[in-house]
Amino acid sequence: MASPPAAYQGAALDVDRGFYRRLADEDGREVVEAFEVPIRSGRAWRVPRGHLCRLRTVDGPQVGDLNLWHADDPRERFWAARTRQLQRAHVSTFDRLWSTLPFLRPLATITSDTLENHGVDGEGGRVHDLLGTRCDPYVNRMLTGEDFDFHCHSNLVRAVAPFGLTEFDVHDVLNVFQCTGLNHDDQYFMKACPARPDDHFEFFAEVDLLCALSTCPGGDLSVPLWGPDARDPIDVCHPIGVEVFKPRPGLLTGWSPPERAAYRGRHGLRSPEWADLPDRTGRTPG
Repeated sequence: MASPPAAYQGAALDVDRGFYRRLADEDGREVVEAFEVPIRSGRAWRVPRGHLCRLRTVDGPQVGDLNLWHADDPRERFWAARTRQLQRAHVSTFDRLWSTLPFLRPLATITSDTLENHGVDGEGGRVHDLLGTRCDPYVNRMLTGEDFDFHCHSNLVRAVAPFGLTEFDVHDVLNVFQCTGLNHDDQYFMKACPARPDDHFEFFAEVDLLCALSTCPGGDLSVPLWGPDARDPIDVCHPIGVEVFKPRPGLLTGWSPPERAAYRGRHGLRSPEWADLPDRTGRTPG
């Protein structure tokens, strides 16, 4: 039986694949920043528009929880749910990471993914997950009765604090390198990360970005975090490398950052007419 067509279609979702393939070419690009995010920690950094950012497994498989904001206006941030609808539930090369309303534009476009051919495994697992979200200490306390301060939510909270953001700014993530799916009961499952050392996930910053990444305390997620078989999976935790690149000269000729959403309506709201306003006595004229 043929699967139903995608619900969201249209020219606005098309990308210039030739342009992004050229950006993915490593020839002549300049490294402007490089660092590692240690295990069970988080870090935030800026990526100027027109630059590329690569997340890399350093010495073993590791899941990373990625948040994005517009660097100059953090009210505009990555919208996981709409990206899931406009692109797919597990993203890869040429997919775009969209921002929240009222902005609704691509914050970033994925240019290179060494796991893009992973496909669907025998249990329905796929990589680079938008079905789930970040692990957090609130759910952990609810399920285990214990406090733990190094869940992805907490790692991200600490990471963005130097940039003036708070816990309320941390939002649903893109789970990079994470393998997930839905079982026969439509329940979310996680599997061991299939990444190998030096696999990478790379994106192009369409606008000035503030990025934050948590190296998940579950590591490669091969060990259950909750339930009867749960244990501390610190032995399967690894760092993630981050590199920011400036493309080689000339590649951005003709490119410009995407505009905010074109809708400028008022959602049906109407300003009161002068004749409808009460006078100083509280009486309405007429």
